[in-house]
This record gives sequence, structure tokens and C-alpha cells, in this order.
Amino acid sequence: MSALTFFSPRRVIFGEHRPTSRIALVSLAMTILCLIWVYPFLWMISTSLKSNAEMFAGTGLIPDAIVWSNYQRAWVEANMGRYFLNTLMVTLGSVVIVTFCTATTGYVLGRYRFPGRTILFFGFVATVFIPQGFTIIPVFELLSFLGLSSNLAGLTLATSGHSMVIFVLLFAGYFSQLPKELEEAAIVDGVTFFQVFRYVMLPLARPIVVTVIIMQVLHAWNDFLLPLVVTLANPAIRTLSVGIYAFKGEQFIDWTGMAAAATISIVPVVLLFILLQRYFISGLSGAVKG
Repeated sequence: MSALTFFSPRRVIFGEHRPTSRIALVSLAMTILCLIWVYPFLWMISTSLKSNAEMFAGTGLIPDAIVWSNYQRAWVEANMGRYFLNTLMVTLGSVVIVTFCTATTGYVLGRYRFPGRTILFFGFVATVFIPQGFTIIPVFELLSFLGLSSNLAGLTLATSGHSMVIFVLLFAGYFSQLPKELEEAAIVDGVTFFQVFRYVMLPLARPIVVTVIIMQVLHAWNDFLLPLVVTLANPAIRTLSVGIYAFKGEQFIDWTGMAAAATISIVPVVLLFILLQRYFISGLSGAVKG
């Protein structure tokens, strides 16, 4: 390629060298959108460090005087420390249950053909459109029948079953695109069905495993309606989302305490997503491609 061809005006304008003004405008627009998107989060953190009087005065995002006692009040007096441990236990338990069950089910649906597979697949898809509110009563009656309606074990099982269908479909789409030669080579070496899944297929599906873990953590950590119903009989097993609602009284709402509790609740999942976002994006793209 000659120097004249490389630096031709047509290549500069329409090729890889885009106009600087266009890049600047796109960057400015994206910056404005990001600021709009992140403003509620910044407002929440700012409010958590103010007094109620200063919050209603509308002094801006930067507090005149930082009030750390809001976090102490939320953590100790409002039992957010206990609710944090409850949420952590429910989240970790549901992640283990959901990841194992959806990975094995998705592996079978994605890799094998058997009678009734299509019906089963569309049955899974149909359940996605059922609102959570319609399943609350059957779930609670089932937990009551099993004697698990007022403890963390029952809440963990109920939380695990709500979003499994979507994760099964994600695993099925991801496993379906892996080459069959991997399984055939393992079977020739005398590996069993479960060993093929455990030592060959599951390590290759690490991006989608991380994706499912992140999505289940977000669901279990932020779920409100189901924990609200299950914990009515036993307030000691409340989760963070239900505990935050307790800041709303009949005559007064403790906005600064609620903001502090919300910050305690949101920061862990934000940090988790930032650390694992690379696997999250690659897992979703692989599942959609499959």
C-alpha cells in the first residue's frame, strides 16, 4: 500500500480515522447519560450522610456536616446488621442451589435430544411470563406444608425457585454451542456422564456460571415481595430489602436512616458486579449466540 493511498482524504473521512468532533460529541452525550443514571445513587449516599433537617433544606449533594450516626442507627438500632447476615445466608444458599440445578438441567436440554424435549423447553419458556405475585400463595402453602414457612431455610428454597427458568435457558443456549468432539473424546477415555459434565463441560461454561451467580445474587439480595410475605410471622429472619421498609412509619419517615440502610444494602452487589462484569458480559453473549 502506497503512502498516497494510506493518507487519502477518502480513507481519513470514511475509514478508521473518524472526525474528532464526532467522537467528542458522542463522548459528551454518553457522559451526560451516565451522570443522569448515576445521580440517584449519589443522592442516596449524600442523603445517608446528612441530618433530616439538612436533607429537607436542599443544600445539594455535598453535606454541610457528615452525620455518621445514620449508619450506626441503621446497623444497630434498626437491626440492619442482623438483616445483612440473613440476606447473606439466603443469597449464598440460593446461589449454590440455583447454580447446581440450572447447570445440570441446562446441560441435558442443550446437549441431548430426547422425546418430549421440545414440549419441556416451551414449558420452561411459558413459565417466564407468570408474574411473581401469582405464585406467592402456592409457594407459601408449600413452605407451610414442609414446616419451613418461618425460617431461613424455607426463604432460601423459595428464593431459589423463582428465577431458575431463565438460568436453565441460558445454560442450555451456552452448552448447545460447544463442540461434540469434546464429549466423544472423553467417552472414549472411559469417562462417565457426570464426569464429562463436571470435568469437561462445566469448566468451559465458567462465563455463564459467573453470569448466573451475579444474576441470582442480584435477585436474592434485592427481592422484596417474597421475603416480605415469608417473614411476616418471624421478623427476626427479615432480609435487607424488608428491613429498609421498616424505616417508614405511620407518621414519619426516617429518610436519612433509610438512605444509610439502602447504601449498606446496595454497595456489596455494586462491588461484585464491577469485579465480575467481564465474565457477565461474555457469558450473556455466549448464551445468546447459542
